[in-house]
Amino acid sequence: MLNLAEKRIVVTGGAGFLGRHVVEKLHRASCEHIFIPRSRDYDLRKEHDIQSMLQDFRPDIIIHLAAVVGGIGANQKNPGKYFYDNLIMGTQLIEQSRLFGVEKFVAIGTICSYPKFTPVPFRETHLWDGYPEETNAPYGLAKKMMLVQSQAYRKQYGFNSIYLLPVNLYGPWDNFDLETSHVIPAIIRKCIEAAQNQEKSIVLWGTGEVTREFIYVEDAAEAIVAATRSYNQSEPVNIGSGEEMSIRELAEVIKSLSGYQGDILWDSSKPDGQPRRLLDVSKAKEHFGFEAKTSLLTGITRTIDWYRNHIQQEKGGSD
Repeated sequence: MLNLAEKRIVVTGGAGFLGRHVVEKLHRASCEHIFIPRSRDYDLRKEHDIQSMLQDFRPDIIIHLAAVVGGIGANQKNPGKYFYDNLIMGTQLIEQSRLFGVEKFVAIGTICSYPKFTPVPFRETHLWDGYPEETNAPYGLAKKMMLVQSQAYRKQYGFNSIYLLPVNLYGPWDNFDLETSHVIPAIIRKCIEAAQNQEKSIVLWGTGEVTREFIYVEDAAEAIVAATRSYNQSEPVNIGSGEEMSIRELAEVIKSLSGYQGDILWDSSKPDGQPRRLLDVSKAKEHFGFEAKTSLLTGITRTIDWYRNHIQQEKGGSD
């Protein structure tokens, strides 16, 4: 088990949604040497910038959270960008980290890497049993290449890298931009704005019949820190809550908690994405003692409260 408090830790994407929470958990673990490379200073798609980042921060551990990511619509508009940017970042970061002598590399994958028709619950051994859901396959495959690289580098070079597969995240500091957001923040924003504007209905994508599993971002951050501390194998590990809910049920929950009283209409001409998502989360508990603590109801309530407060603060700052 690593004593993280003694280590120099780089968190790529550390100023982002998940990154903020991981950095907070590291601070709580008494880590004093945490470094967050910003894209304006270090473009992680460029080998020279990665080398500069390594020389400047001299990390013992890298937690790679940085990603170019969005919802179904954003994936449909940017398949080439999402493939290239994520692939090149991961591949070059792992290679340069190996050359630099980084002690441990923590790669964060994506649930989008699983095959479109994965048996439920998704087990890590299912990862190679088919092609991912088409709308986000380029992104999912790009991120999955870090798993291949991790295992190859451990075998050939003894490089200690691990690969974690978080399910859909949500919580404070999520992305609420309707062009690029995922499903929970998108529905929260639509419901709150519709309630404020006294709209009679909102429109959501798809049929609402597909299911998803979600994990509150603070729980995901806890899992990442726990794995960084004590997991040292290249076999992938699911990070999830073990709760499954249809998008239709989810929308009704958010509608109720947000105070919106209008109708929810479903645009079935828009894609649903993967039919079902539910993870087998036993491996995380077995290998580093992680179990999600936050129920979906509690997490959504906290997220709505954060969003309301954040919007009020933004409006107050613009007056």
